[in-house]
Amino acid sequence: MAAGRASPLGIIAGRGALPGVLADAARAQDRPVILAEMAGFPCENPQGLPVIGFRVEKLSALFTALHKAGVRDVVFAGGVGRPSLDPRQFDLKTLWLSRRFVPVLSQGDDALLRVVIGLFKAEGFEVIGAHELVPGLVASPQVLTRVEPGQRDLADAARAMDLLGVMGEADLGQSAVVAHGQVLAVEASPGTDIMLAQVANLPAERRPDGAKGVFAKAPKPGQDRRIDLPTIGLQTVQAVAEAGLAGLVIEAGGVIILDREAVIAACDAAGLFLWAREAGA
Repeated sequence: MAAGRASPLGIIAGRGALPGVLADAARAQDRPVILAEMAGFPCENPQGLPVIGFRVEKLSALFTALHKAGVRDVVFAGGVGRPSLDPRQFDLKTLWLSRRFVPVLSQGDDALLRVVIGLFKAEGFEVIGAHELVPGLVASPQVLTRVEPGQRDLADAARAMDLLGVMGEADLGQSAVVAHGQVLAVEASPGTDIMLAQVANLPAERRPDGAKGVFAKAPKPGQDRRIDLPTIGLQTVQAVAEAGLAGLVIEAGGVIILDREAVIAACDAAGLFLWAREAGA
């Protein structure tokens, strides 16, 4: 590596646009980027960046490859599922490491991700958050749209955020829909899009007093924000509009907004509010 040149950034990349956003930001600072792609969960790579493929059963080989490439900092970005492990594929070192991560595979995401961060740190890598690389990915407390939440929306947002706090303590989902104080849906393992589709299909009589309701998203209390920070994007806005909701409330500083300007424009076009609400407000 040339003297003075930044070490390559390792992006443990999954599905979606976020890995590309981070790669573009790093390259704009003249920092090389290497993607690491887990088997079964291909990432987008239109820039043709170097890719290290890996299997969880051979995690030690990934560590070796990253070290060989000069990577010191890693960031996790994009969606992946929980892999099906083949005991026959484990190498000796990863088999030893598996005593740490296998017991938490059946637990919530937060428990598993804390172990994953610990494994990378133990191998000498610095794990950094996507929002640390690109601070503009998260919003400060404000209403970002022309439409502002009304009094009923403020009450529904408070109820939804309280609910997410309880869900987060149990290491469950990061999204909920509340209308007129009633919980219409909470996020489970199928994800946000499925939850919003279920709300869209609710019969009119299931909506309390015809209320529209709000979509809320926030990180879990005490969540390590270097990994798996909740995200919204254009697809989320479209799903909220199709569900007939009044708008979106997210925790300020705690939710990534992908393609921020386009998201705000889409909310304005659909007559939705987008409110970055201060935590605990």
